[in-house]
Amino acid sequence: MAEHIKVVDLLRNEWSIVSNSVKVKKFRYITSVEAGDKKLLQVSSHISGVVGENWHERIGDILSSLLPAGSISGTPKKSTIEIIEIIEEYNRGYFSGIFGVYDGEKFDSGVMIRFIEKTDDGYVYKSGGGITLDSNAEDEYNELLDKVYLP
Repeated sequence: MAEHIKVVDLLRNEWSIVSNSVKVKKFRYITSVEAGDKKLLQVSSHISGVVGENWHERIGDILSSLLPAGSISGTPKKSTIEIIEIIEEYNRGYFSGIFGVYDGEKFDSGVMIRFIEKTDDGYVYKSGGGITLDSNAEDEYNELLDKVYLP
């Protein structure tokens, strides 16, 4: 719960940089995700804001202000990103970045928290987890394994 509260607060603050009337429309709801023969529970919150009618002209600036996604970096964002850059020995590439479709009127996007990459040596599955001071490495690893499935 503490991790979710911190991330929601971080995202709410980030949205306040690029929009007005930011609010948490729905806090900490759970949805079920069919993952092959498993059922996973996803905890989410719905945060909204008003970006204004000229948001199309500012879409690049809006994205630059919000990225990397706070739900990936964690909080405090600046120091967490610095730590990730020091300890990770590879470039993530598209993994944990965003993807989306922009048709000139609507922008629908998501964060790639699980990702299959084709390389010269085959396919690589990438996944991450929310690591905190209270995390148990074995539990985090088992959660990662639970999330690995091919539809």
